[in-house]
Amino acid sequence: MTVVTVTLNPCIDKTFSVERVVPDRKLAAENVREYPGGGGINVARVITRLGGDARALWSCGGDTGRRLARLLDAENVPHEPIPIEGEVRENLIATDASSGEQYRFGMPGPLLTDGERAHWVECLQQLPSSARYVVFSGSLPGGMPAEWYGDLLRAVPSGTRVVVDTKRDALRRALQAGVYLIKPNARELGEATGRELSDDEQIERAAREIVERGGAEVVIVSLGRGGALLVTADGIERFSAPSVPVRSKVGAGDSLVGGLVTALDQGRRLEEAASLGVAAGAAAVMTEGTELCRREDTERLARSVRRQELSR
Repeated sequence: MTVVTVTLNPCIDKTFSVERVVPDRKLAAENVREYPGGGGINVARVITRLGGDARALWSCGGDTGRRLARLLDAENVPHEPIPIEGEVRENLIATDASSGEQYRFGMPGPLLTDGERAHWVECLQQLPSSARYVVFSGSLPGGMPAEWYGDLLRAVPSGTRVVVDTKRDALRRALQAGVYLIKPNARELGEATGRELSDDEQIERAAREIVERGGAEVVIVSLGRGGALLVTADGIERFSAPSVPVRSKVGAGDSLVGGLVTALDQGRRLEEAASLGVAAGAAAVMTEGTELCRREDTERLARSVRRQELSR
């Protein structure tokens, strides 16, 4: 394996639609589906679909954890469950068929014991030398100390590039530790830097400051329909998002990370990797629920991503 993904707080995403969301009525759910979920798991699913080499490490507990393992097996995603006592969470994603609007309900996840947290650190310390990238993606389980996140990052063997896609205290810990790449959206970037970012200039300045201070070598800010900004010590570039029909926005950010890391692991230049990531994110919104991107859509859309150099 050359890419390892870390999902501390995995889930099963249960998606369904109702005719109309209204209060105080029993609403009939239709088109009910279940998907494996959690940031790192989704990234591994994307890498596998795009022909890359990934293995997902994830916290596995209870009946939900066993169901999640079966879902990953069904998708042929290489994975390694890290046993915990608590039950893996289920998230709900409801679509109002009358408006097309989505309502997402994210559960907090189980508490991990001291021993379980220590075991996670040991697992990362023992990663094989073949692991070139480790992707930390998704939230911390509810009530877990942010200090533990820093311990996990420091446990990764030197020489392995660390990619982080998380938020709030966990993201701030990553910036303190110093990592290879982070992928916040504009709101998460603002939370990490302690300021409100209301326009592109402020977003660019905040991302550049992170690079200058050594928090990350690379900052990719996802901008939804606006594509993404790539910020390094060499300058700032903008990558446009192809215009596509939107069916579900769930998993678009994970698909961006998956496409990006797939290309980097294949030895492509950072600019090419960013283009494939933006294409994967656009391809993801074309699918229902958390089906994520399809390879054929991603490769087709990558040809229409436009790159603009903003500064050097």
